[in-house]
Amino acid sequence: MQRFQKAAEKCAEKIKKCDEAIVVSHIDADGLTSAGIMCKALERLQKPYEARFAKKLDEAALKSIADSCGGRLVIFTDLGSGALATIKSLGIDAVVTDHHRPAPVEYEYHMNPHLYGLNGSTEISGAGVAFLLALRLGDNVDLSTLAIVGAVGDLQDMRSNALVGVNRGILDLATSKGFISYEKDIKLFGRQTRPVYKLLQYSSDPFIPGLSGCEDACIAFIEGAGVPIKTDAWRRWIDLLPDEKKTITSKLFQYCMSCGMPAHKIQRLVGEVYTLLKEEPGTELRDASEYSTLLNATARYDYADVGLAVCMGDRGEAFNYARDLLEAHRHNLVNGLNLVADKGVCRLSNLQYFNAQGEIRETIVGIIAGMSSSLDCVSRDLPIIGLAKSDGGIKVSARGNHDLILRGLNLAVALSEAAAAVGGVGGGHDIAAGATIPEGKEDEFLAILDKKIGEQLKGD
Repeated sequence: MQRFQKAAEKCAEKIKKCDEAIVVSHIDADGLTSAGIMCKALERLQKPYEARFAKKLDEAALKSIADSCGGRLVIFTDLGSGALATIKSLGIDAVVTDHHRPAPVEYEYHMNPHLYGLNGSTEISGAGVAFLLALRLGDNVDLSTLAIVGAVGDLQDMRSNALVGVNRGILDLATSKGFISYEKDIKLFGRQTRPVYKLLQYSSDPFIPGLSGCEDACIAFIEGAGVPIKTDAWRRWIDLLPDEKKTITSKLFQYCMSCGMPAHKIQRLVGEVYTLLKEEPGTELRDASEYSTLLNATARYDYADVGLAVCMGDRGEAFNYARDLLEAHRHNLVNGLNLVADKGVCRLSNLQYFNAQGEIRETIVGIIAGMSSSLDCVSRDLPIIGLAKSDGGIKVSARGNHDLILRGLNLAVALSEAAAAVGGVGGGHDIAAGATIPEGKEDEFLAILDKKIGEQLKGD
């Protein structure tokens, strides 16, 4: 951490000396919160800035940045570590803050946890890296809330059911300042905003047999537990008394065990949850998980500027528009899951995959892949790969799980090498990674990827 902090100091000094900046970030919740942190820090320094967002940082995107930056400092957040050679070759004056596995290229103004023995998949997100830099730029402790939302949006709490590593330090700081509280509670999505029965009805990770997708059964389950489901309006999880929460959680555990659900799935029902104390109760912004999903619903549909405005504090027009986008996002996720459930997946020796063609938007195929692990047609013994058409070729998104990581799976390495072999590019984290490959190369790519994953898992 000392060496990491020194890198932050060096990058901060460069930013303080600049006259104007361009912030370039990724189009997901972690990317939006990273950009929000950096833009807010620049705003407080009274530095003019422009924010841009990129699906991927390929040569075309970087050339566009180089041609239009006009001597301004470019600050990359939540991306850039895999493109250092191109950034240097194009002469872009840049600060790179990222948490994805970096390319083996020396770069002077570069913050990445992997360079200092930290894990960018579980210990710190892109927003966390941006936050450490923001702390060196001024009094920006309040931006710790965005760092936590980014970490949760990047699923960094999933492996341990709690935030760990540098994320934990940021959480402790945010808690000590009264910005966030955390507790062990039910982990089902929608604690702040959804009627209680909807938490069960829409549970996909884990999928609860007989309840997930069955509204009437969920209502009957809660009523059977002796908990009133409605007063003047449908009761939300935050409306329940502590004893009522304990009763439902206990009954749910008993029900899942009686259904023969594996222990590892049942354990995911409960974990650490994060409440943003300065946000209005009962809104999506009060809960870190719901906040991150709201942001995904903007960035992944070409409205990253709306999500950034929310991160920057807009609780009026931008927030209301983001909520509308969230409804459409939920609809698309349900349709995507139904598509995978109906068509099933194809299995190779060491992976399983689905090819959505143009039926799932490329920006959400990774979310669908992650959620599909709850479907009966998808095995937890193999990583799941999703493919979808994109403007630049075929978008590939891959998701693993903790058990596979323990067996040696590293999707970032496997996808990077397999994509390169067919003329594409890839990278990411060990448990979640992505790639873009030329159209028509899908079968060749999958065969190479299958072999590489097999080599990683051979030591099992």
